[in-house]
Amino acid sequence: MHHMESNTMRTLSFVTWEEDGAFVAQCLDVDIASEGDNQDEAIANLKEALELYFEDATGHEPLVPPTRVRLGEVCIDA
Repeated sequence: MHHMESNTMRTLSFVTWEEDGAFVAQCLDVDIASEGDNQDEAIANLKEALELYFEDATGHEPLVPPTRVRLGEVCIDA
């Protein structure tokens, strides 16, 4: 069912949140975000946007994402 002929699989990290009644999915590896009516739709839209981004990026070197991303929380006195 997948029509892409790419033999390169990329694993990209993302975070989602609700904003003004819509859900936003933001990729942490490259500066791409998408939204949807629910989390699953936002994630599906993000995946589609990322596939188009990397499809268009073929041959352009600077668009390769970092290989390791760490997501965490910090506690501050504020």
